[in-house]
Amino acid sequence: MADNTHTGKVYLVGAGPGDPELITVKGARCIAEAEVLIYDYLAAKALLTHARPDCECIYVGKKGGDHTLAQTEINRLIVAKAQTGKTVTRLKGGDPFIFGRGGEEAEELVAAGIDFEIVPGVTSAIAAPAYAGIPLTHRQFTSTVAFITGHEDPTKAGSNIDWESLAKGIGTLVFLMGVKNLPHIVDRLRHYGRPAHTPAALVRWGTTFRQQTVTGTLADIVARARAAGIGAPAIIVIGEVVTLRDSLQWFERRPLLGKRIVVTRARAQASDLTRRLNALGADCLECPTIEVVAPESFAPLDSAIASLPGYDWVIFTSVNGVDAFFDRLALQGLDARAMGHVRTAAIGPATAERLKRHGLNTDILPETYQAESVIDAFAKEPLQGLRILLPRAKEARTILPEQLSRMGARVDEVPAYRTVQAGKNEAELMARLQEGAIDMVTFTSSSTVRNFKALLPATAQDALHGAAVACIGDITAETAVALGFKVAIVADVFTIDGLCDAIVKYYQSP
Repeated sequence: MADNTHTGKVYLVGAGPGDPELITVKGARCIAEAEVLIYDYLAAKALLTHARPDCECIYVGKKGGDHTLAQTEINRLIVAKAQTGKTVTRLKGGDPFIFGRGGEEAEELVAAGIDFEIVPGVTSAIAAPAYAGIPLTHRQFTSTVAFITGHEDPTKAGSNIDWESLAKGIGTLVFLMGVKNLPHIVDRLRHYGRPAHTPAALVRWGTTFRQQTVTGTLADIVARARAAGIGAPAIIVIGEVVTLRDSLQWFERRPLLGKRIVVTRARAQASDLTRRLNALGADCLECPTIEVVAPESFAPLDSAIASLPGYDWVIFTSVNGVDAFFDRLALQGLDARAMGHVRTAAIGPATAERLKRHGLNTDILPETYQAESVIDAFAKEPLQGLRILLPRAKEARTILPEQLSRMGARVDEVPAYRTVQAGKNEAELMARLQEGAIDMVTFTSSSTVRNFKALLPATAQDALHGAAVACIGDITAETAVALGFKVAIVADVFTIDGLCDAIVKYYQSP
């Protein structure tokens, strides 16, 4: 391919089948480096988070006859954007060369003299059956598989599908985009000799939290699909391998499958909760209501660090406090050795683990993960006259320093960071709430509750439109109730894992 220094470059990237984690490493890199991102209806929206802030994102989705742009216009758009000298990533659902019209787009780029690369993607033809527990080949059943479009070019005079060969010569048949034509597909296969008892399955929204699978045989799959309300997008699998689903299905057994859950944690911390909920089958809408930022001044924290030799204890109440403290420690040319004489306490295993990454084990880890438990843990410690450093959020509750002072300690509470209100994805959140499309909202701190409440246009509970509220602990739940929320879940263990376990238990309760 000739190099053209006057034009940009286009990457035709397969976005995968729907699960955003099934994007390839190279595909994610192409998204991250794009100056223009042109994406389809079936490309997972979560993939857009890989794009850089100044990337021009253009939606050209097509679904069920509703086309944002015709294919010819999409072709022209790709060429036009590349001709401005920009790097363009064309993000296509599945694989660009498996019924994705990527070949047509590539031909247009060749004709225009534009440099391009093809980045294959995981096609739904193999991914959706895999997530439904259907291996397309198996030694005991078949060694042949065919991928067939279920929606041929409507302008063609006749079909170029060899129905007789498919019916008699191929073990597993996978039809893409064929839901509307399911009766015709079944009719053609039976007409050419495929037995009526041949197992069949439809997998809708494969690999996503909306996945739905219907099985049957060629004799009844049309009626079963109609009764289940199966529509596009779905794939059709026909062959004896479908029977393996009874023992191999795994994805649809996840306890939170089909639930859409809002995560309100700060974006830097949301990934842990999102990842855990995704693994349980939920679809997460990240709407961080708080953002962790620097305090107005680091002078108090820097002064405290400079005075470390005079402290007996340092108490860390959060991962953010640990990170802020050690960042400032490093700026003063110090490391964990400066803490050699100091004893430490941490609220929660995550905070203790982060402290351990900096080379320190915590001397006290309370049984429960809130300030009151720290006070109980110190009840056996002689604190009279000892100095305690408490680097934490400026907005934190006062109970901890007050009680430690009553026990005889001299407590220096210094702001290590602030939490401020954020409203990322606010428009989508409000739209989904009004649609009744949110099943649950999670709160991991009182500040997430307060800032979420500030986003709502009406009374707290009414604005949720039936969504349940889950809180990580008692203090957070008390804040939620005080602000008008009806709390359905309070975790017994005040950790992310504890919150997720409580959510699962809630949905599994009769």
